[in-house]
Amino acid sequence: MSAILVFVNMTAKDSVRKFSPRGRFVAHVMNMAMRIGFPGNKKVAAEFDGFTVLTDQPKEAGGDGAAPAPFSLFLASIGTCAGIFVLSFCRKRDIPTEGLEIVQTEEWDDTEHRVSKITLEIVLPKNFPEKYRDSLVQTANLCTVKKHLFQPPIFKVLTTCRPGN
Repeated sequence: MSAILVFVNMTAKDSVRKFSPRGRFVAHVMNMAMRIGFPGNKKVAAEFDGFTVLTDQPKEAGGDGAAPAPFSLFLASIGTCAGIFVLSFCRKRDIPTEGLEIVQTEEWDDTEHRVSKITLEIVLPKNFPEKYRDSLVQTANLCTVKKHLFQPPIFKVLTTCRPGN
C-alpha cells in the first residue's frame, strides 16, 4: 500500500455503551481505526479488525475490475445488513432458512445521479409461517446501515502530515 492512509477512528474492542443519569442505555460509541490505502492503479483497500476489504474500478473506468467498486459495496452492505437481521430472526424461531433469500434492486435517477429507491424483496421458503411475515419485514427494517441513511453521521475530513514531512 502507498503512504497515503485515511483513518476512521474505530475498533470493535474499543466500543463503549453510554447510559443516561437514570441508568438507561442511550448510545453505543465505537472507537475503530480503519486504514485506507492505495495498493495500485485504481484499487483502494480498507484494513480493519484483521480484514482487508479491496475495492477497484471497472476496466471501462480505468481500473482492473479485480474487486467491486466502493459504491457496489455500499449497496451490498444494505442487503447483507438486512440479511443478518432476517437470518437471526429465523434462527431464533427455528424457522428453516433453506430457500430464503433477499433480492435487492435499485432505481437510478439520472437527473440526480443517485439511487432514488432501494427495494429489498425477502423471498420466503415454502412453508414459511404466515404469522411471521410482517414481523420479518419489520426485522429487516432494523438494519443498522439503513438507520445510518435516515440519520447520517457527521463527516469530518481533514489533512495531517506525517512526522518528518
